[in-house]
Amino acid sequence: MTIDNAYKVKWGILSTGWIAHQFATDLAHASNGIAYAVGSRNQESADEFAKNHGIPVAHATYEDLVNDPEVDAVYIGTPHPFHKDNALLALRAGKAVLCEKPFTVNSGELEEIVAYAREHKLFLMEAMWSRYIPANVKVREWVDAERIGDVRMVKADLGFRTEWNPESRLLNPALGGGALLDVGIYPISFASMIFGPHPEKVASTVHMGETGVDEHFSLLLSYGDGKSASLNGGVRLNMLQEAYVFGTEGYIVVKGSFVNPKSAELYVGGELVETFEDDRGSIGYAFEAEEVGRCLQAGLTESPVLTLDESVAILKLLDQVRAEWGLVYPGE
Repeated sequence: MTIDNAYKVKWGILSTGWIAHQFATDLAHASNGIAYAVGSRNQESADEFAKNHGIPVAHATYEDLVNDPEVDAVYIGTPHPFHKDNALLALRAGKAVLCEKPFTVNSGELEEIVAYAREHKLFLMEAMWSRYIPANVKVREWVDAERIGDVRMVKADLGFRTEWNPESRLLNPALGGGALLDVGIYPISFASMIFGPHPEKVASTVHMGETGVDEHFSLLLSYGDGKSASLNGGVRLNMLQEAYVFGTEGYIVVKGSFVNPKSAELYVGGELVETFEDDRGSIGYAFEAEEVGRCLQAGLTESPVLTLDESVAILKLLDQVRAEWGLVYPGE
C-alpha cells in the first residue's frame, strides 16, 4: 500500500481497552492519520469508545472492523496472547497493521505473522512507541555521531508495584502475565536500539510469584568487545525508570522514564554539554502512528527504525530467557 503525501491514514482501532484509549487520544496529535473506526466484541462497547473519542464508525466485531473498506491501517491493542490471531485477521483483510508490544507471546507466533505479511507485501510493525519518542531519537543521533565515543554499557530499568490481583493481565499466566513480556521488553528493546538484538551471552535472575509468572528479574547481556547491558524489570516492585548509555568519552542520561521521556542529557568528560527538552503536549503514541504513515507514503512494508527481523530477534531472546526460567504459558 502506498498513500499520497497529503492523505491522512484512516485508522481502525481493534480493542477498547486502556491502551487503545491512549492511542486513540493521541491520534489527534498525529499529522498524517485520524481515528476513523473502532472494533469491539459488542456494539455497546464500540459505541461508547467511539463517542468518547469522536470516532465516526463503531463496529460490533473485529471482523467488521478489518473488513471496513475505508480503514487503511489497524492498531491492535488487545492483550498479547490474542495478538497473533488479531494481526492475522487484519492482514488477511489486506490492512496495514500496528500491533502492541510484545508483538506476540513467543517468536514462533511472530514468525508466522511476519511470513504472511511479507508474502502478501503488507505493512506490519510492532508498536514499540518508545523507539519513536523524540528524546530517544536524539539518543540515537548522539550515539551515531559518536558524541560519547565508543559505547560500552547500557543500563535500563522499568518497574512498578501493581496491586495484587491473580486474575489481572499482569499476573495471570493465561493472559501472558509477568514482568518480562510486559515491562521487560522495554529495556531489552532499548539495549537492542544501541547494540542490536543479538547478544553473545545472556545471564539472568528471576523471582517467580505465587501465580507462576515472573514478578521481577535482572538480565545481563554481553555483546562482545567489552559491550554489555544491565537490564531490570518488575511488576510488583517500584523501580527507577531512567536509562543510561555509557561510552569511552562520555555518557547519556534519559531522564524520567526512558519509555516516554521528555528530556535527555549528554555528558562529555564528566560535564553536561547538551540537553534535549521535549515540550510536546501529546502523550507520545502519535509518533509511532506517524511512522506508520511515513512508511505507507514511501511504499514500505516495515519500518527501518524497528525492523521485523529485530522484533523477531528480541522475542527469540525473551523465549531463551523464559526457557531458562521454566516459564511456559498455557497453549505454548
